Amino acid sequence: MALFSINLNILILVVLIICLTKQTLSSSYLSHDVVEEQEANRVHGLPGQPPVKFKQYAGYVTVNKTHGRALFYWFFESTQKSQDKPLLLWLNGGPGCSSVGYGEAEEVGPFFPQKSSHPKLNLNPYSWNKAANLLFVESPVGVGFSYTNTSSDINELGDTITAKDSHNFVINWFKRFPQFRSHEFYIAGESYAGHYVPQLSELIFDNNHNPAKEDYINFKGFLIGNALLDDETDQKGMIDYAWDHAVISDGLYHNITTACNFSLPNSSDACTMELDKYFDVYKIIDMYSLYAPRCFSNQSSTTREPHVIKGVAPHTFSKFDGWHKKPAAGYDPCASDYTEVYLNRPEVQKALHANVTKIPYPWTHCSDNITFWNDAPHSILPVIKKLIAGGIRIWVYSGDTDGRIPVTATRYTLRKLGLNVVQDWTPWYTSNQVGGWSIVYNGLTFVTIRGAGHQVPTFAPKQALQLIQHFLVNKKLPPHPI
Repeated sequence: MALFSINLNILILVVLIICLTKQTLSSSYLSHDVVEEQEANRVHGLPGQPPVKFKQYAGYVTVNKTHGRALFYWFFESTQKSQDKPLLLWLNGGPGCSSVGYGEAEEVGPFFPQKSSHPKLNLNPYSWNKAANLLFVESPVGVGFSYTNTSSDINELGDTITAKDSHNFVINWFKRFPQFRSHEFYIAGESYAGHYVPQLSELIFDNNHNPAKEDYINFKGFLIGNALLDDETDQKGMIDYAWDHAVISDGLYHNITTACNFSLPNSSDACTMELDKYFDVYKIIDMYSLYAPRCFSNQSSTTREPHVIKGVAPHTFSKFDGWHKKPAAGYDPCASDYTEVYLNRPEVQKALHANVTKIPYPWTHCSDNITFWNDAPHSILPVIKKLIAGGIRIWVYSGDTDGRIPVTATRYTLRKLGLNVVQDWTPWYTSNQVGGWSIVYNGLTFVTIRGAGHQVPTFAPKQALQLIQHFLVNKKLPPHPI
């Protein structure tokens, strides 16, 4: 009996040592240079910020030394047990729009700027750093605070260079924060991140096959919402959705479907004329959330004329100003105005270690400097097929009131993959309410979020947090009231 007691005490002691070691290892093995570099990026507090217990860091990671390209990041450790939580990178699309402005400040980040005469941040009760260590990066260069010392780089931007720079960013970020290298790594994003996320995932996946040991990334999967994935079905889906939701007339729907062939890269003059009438509708309602109010603030950034980027997919719709219109926010459609005011404050930029090169233009949600996009494939489905075959976890989600990349388009797109259905159309619940529906394919899960617009976490924050929590542990959403 005494021997058993001694052995039990030894076992308890070993368990305690393991737990303590796990908690302290992340800081104990870091080199002096790494600790200094992290401390230089530590954000000890922002103007108007409520008190929090988790750590945050912000600054620049160089992605091309020769050209002087550097991407701005903002990183939040998880609210609890950061040493045990996965690392999640969030990307917004555009192309040319800021993951800090949309993702952090209006969707999934901890801090939301508020309308105020002085700097003020509210704490987001549904921040995704409750589920993971959360990383945002402004990509590509020219977006937000990210910069290049080679001005010609801006004219060379496209999907390929964006993916390469983002990959270099992730590799170099892990060199700065090596304590997170062993953590499971996931990527999430929305809209044109339907290109960014799978393309970055493919680079990581390929690199992991023949990795230099220090470049290996413990990559497990990605999650994309209201995502641009396939030109033909995305464009067809937009038109069908608009008609089905009483946005356009029977006559206009007939004319568009007769005159336009979305399987072709270029549209006819007759198609262009009818699409002009289609986009006119979205001058008076919000394409990104059909039933949300619009912002009528005098200084609103969301009602400015859109800045057209030539060459971006889909090639037919990208010719129209309305396709490039910036999304409004959710419950407060003027929230983006508050974000722009906040991030342009000198004291905020200083606290974030941002704008260190004194960029000669104000911070904006979407870059006015990017006017041409060099390469954008017509379809991302070949990449998705490859990653499904490689065993990468893939979830696609869709807010069902988005007219920009609507649920109709995504369903058409996923049908093209020809995947076998494992579990057919099933409701899922948030408490006692239906949160949406899901369908599980062999290798991919598709989830709808009921009543949410293009930026799902803005319109349905509780459901969005539930979604990411289930994705990260690869668990089906609850099919019954909970």
